Order: sequence, then structure tokens, then C-alpha cells
Amino acid sequence: MLLFVGLGNPGPGYAGNRHNIGFMALQAIARRHGISPWRRRFQGVAVEGDLGGEKVLLLLPGTYMNESGRAVGEAAKFYKLGLGDIVVFHDELDLAPGKLRVKTGGGNAGHNGLRSITAHVGNDYRRVRMGIGHPGDKALVERYVLMDFAKDERPLFEALIDVVADNAALLAEGHDASFQNKVHLAMAAKGFNGAAGAEG
Repeated sequence: MLLFVGLGNPGPGYAGNRHNIGFMALQAIARRHGISPWRRRFQGVAVEGDLGGEKVLLLLPGTYMNESGRAVGEAAKFYKLGLGDIVVFHDELDLAPGKLRVKTGGGNAGHNGLRSITAHVGNDYRRVRMGIGHPGDKALVERYVLMDFAKDERPLFEALIDVVADNAALLAEGHDASFQNKVHLAMAAKGFNGAAGAEG
């Protein structure tokens, strides 16, 4: 069993926020691969399905971003999962809008959702970092991440979420570099050149 976690805040008021791109990605994966229905589990909502021949639990924590680790820890304990079995999809201020990187472990860069997960299960889980850009001033970050994507940004992020969903089976199979490359090529094909790429 693998655990795919989308980070975000629950409730309709947050649904379109930049901070909720992890939720959006997981919901798109579930739709694209016919995985349903979502049920209340592990202090959030979750659904089990098959991706690339692997059993996967998709989890959207209902604990709010800062306490995401509570939900992730409960699910990981229930299924006796190791850190390598956990893939977390999240917004990344330090990547340009639409860029994507996959990495294992590393710093949490002030991301409270990642910090909470690390506190509950450890640090060396896999992360799908989805760039949302930076407002340019640290004092503006909290407001920026809790704002909806601007109208002119939406085509870029809708494309990114689509290609992540299209290629999610590669992540389930452990082909992180291939996943990154496919996302990069698909974004370029959609006209978003340089929007995603492999971690150097």
C-alpha cells in the first residue's frame, strides 16, 4: 500500500487557494483514474484505488494545514507504512509558478504542513513540489498562499494538475524521474515551456 497525501485546508472557502494545490492534484488523480468514493477516514477524507498496479490510498487531511501530520501519521500507522511509501503533494513558494520537482526528504522551507508531517512520521517521505511562486516579501506570504489563483494563472495550474493526474501511475511505480520528465514534456506540449523539470 502507498499513501498519496494532498495538502490543503478543508472547506469551500479554501478550495481555490494556492495553498490547496495538493488537494486539487489528488482530486484530479482520483477523477482521472476512476478512484471513488471518498469516505471520512484518518481525520480527513480518503479513497483507495489502483495506480500502475499498486494499491494506493489517497488522503486529504481534514485537520487544516498546520496539523496535517496527525492525519498522515494515523493512516501510516494503520497500514504500517514506511516513509518511502508516502508521497506528499504540496505547494512550493520557492519554485516558479507551474514548475514541478519531486524529491525525497530535505528541508521544509517554512511549510507548516510539511513540518507537521515530519514531526509525526519523520522527514524522508517523497514530496511532489508544485511551484506557486513567491510574492517577493516574506510578510506577504501568508496572505498570498491563502488567496485564490489569479484568473490569468488558472490555465497554467489547471494544465499542471491535469498532467500530474495523467502521469500519477509513474509515481506509484516509483519512477519519480520519469514522472518529472513526462510532466515537463506535457507542459511544454501545452505551450508552457520550462514550466516543469527534473531536480538537478
